[in-house]
Amino acid sequence: MLSLVFAATSALIWGAGDFAGGKASQRTNSFGIALVAELAGIPLVIGWLLVTRPGMPTVADLAWGAAAGVLGVAGLVVFYRGLAGGAMSVVAPLTATTTAAVPLLLGLVLDRRPSALALGGAVLAVAAITLVSAGPTGGVKVSKGLVAAALAAGVLFGGYFTLIAQTSHASGMWPLLSGRVAGVIGLLVAMRVMRVPLKMDRTSLALAGTAGAFDVTANAFYLVAVRGGMLSITAPIASLYPVSTVFLAMMVDRERMRPLQITGLGLAAAALVLTAA
Repeated sequence: MLSLVFAATSALIWGAGDFAGGKASQRTNSFGIALVAELAGIPLVIGWLLVTRPGMPTVADLAWGAAAGVLGVAGLVVFYRGLAGGAMSVVAPLTATTTAAVPLLLGLVLDRRPSALALGGAVLAVAAITLVSAGPTGGVKVSKGLVAAALAAGVLFGGYFTLIAQTSHASGMWPLLSGRVAGVIGLLVAMRVMRVPLKMDRTSLALAGTAGAFDVTANAFYLVAVRGGMLSITAPIASLYPVSTVFLAMMVDRERMRPLQITGLGLAAAALVLTAA
């Protein structure tokens, strides 16, 4: 039960970070956003390590964390570039659904089997994510490249959920630090090779930094959750982040919730009830 609380909390925080990152993506390139977000999270992780004082991690734990970090930051870049393509109503739900589906399926293979009710709740969570994150199409034509980008981002995010779950409880938050460092190095190398300029105004810098702080905090909650629960259940619940993103869009941007999204919220509530049963 406690693991579900942590997973749901991570979803709420991730949604807030996603909202801030989405705002930043409207102003600058996705590489810059991801780099600032990754850097902003490092001091927080170091602070947690100083407070919690976990034991020294194994090489395997650091390696799992680093691999997860590279997948996560690659997913961010691909996702933000997909959103910049102008078909957010397709990219967002497709990415979110794939993000939840990948660890759900892999968890059934790698982890112990959940109860029928809990599994039903996880499947409902995937459906809820699809509906909540769906927006009006507005007649926008979607290219195969955008669909591929959305699917790729979802697979990368789902891969992150799966890999970080392989770390040991004794390693504490060390895997998050190795993941953050690996993500920064990967971004700097990619930006150098692709000659991507790093130009950001103060607003974009603040939004990206905020997104990074929320992201690493959500990561910490998810890590605690998945270590105390099952991957196939915890990851789909943590993937309900579009719920808080939609609520923030309503409050900040005055967006109106569509009937499909309201249905998705109902399914999300039902998913939480079933997984907690």
